Amino acid sequence: MAILLNIDTSQESASLCIAREGESLGIKFNDQQYDHASWIHRAIQELLSETGLVLTQLDAIAVTIGPGSYTGLRVGLASAKGLCYALNKPLICIPTLEMMAYAARFTDATLICPMIDARRMEVYAAIYDKNMNVVVPAEAVILEPATYASYITAHPVCFCGSGSIKLQTILQSQHARYEDIPFSAAEMSALSQQRFYLQDFASLAYAEPLYIKEFYTAGRRK
Repeated sequence: MAILLNIDTSQESASLCIAREGESLGIKFNDQQYDHASWIHRAIQELLSETGLVLTQLDAIAVTIGPGSYTGLRVGLASAKGLCYALNKPLICIPTLEMMAYAARFTDATLICPMIDARRMEVYAAIYDKNMNVVVPAEAVILEPATYASYITAHPVCFCGSGSIKLQTILQSQHARYEDIPFSAAEMSALSQQRFYLQDFASLAYAEPLYIKEFYTAGRRK
């Protein structure tokens, strides 16, 4: 029975979940984004202690790969890679928007559009159907009243995540459903479990955060 550690530091709130066969055994949260780096290793030890497990019992480490906070993605992936190297365990990468869509899978809408707030009227978004098939891959989108108009004309669409708040201010339709759906590393458990049994592992040497856009600050690339 596979035991997986799931790590999500992609956004303002971070979470860790240890799961056995896709079922959560314990979960930790951190709402202080600036503190993710110092919190994560302490939280892992606490979670292991609470679940009566040790690091060597983990079969793989899963992490959200992006999009999301540039710093948060780096913190999560670096921590996951470090554990995988030290324990000789495989790395599993889960797209952040896929995790968010999975959390919204019980909506009565036909399509699910998770959105992550970016700058100004920009978001990172994707569209999934109820079976978690990708309809529109992850992309950076400048929100306008006509954004996703072709989809909400034909189908009820569930918009969720921090970016959907922006869209709600400019787009109203009977087919646009704006839902506040919480998500955490617990939603990663089933997704990482599937990838584990498919041996869909990421390269420790080459896995990089999925930023969607390059990060620039003060005229320099980061």
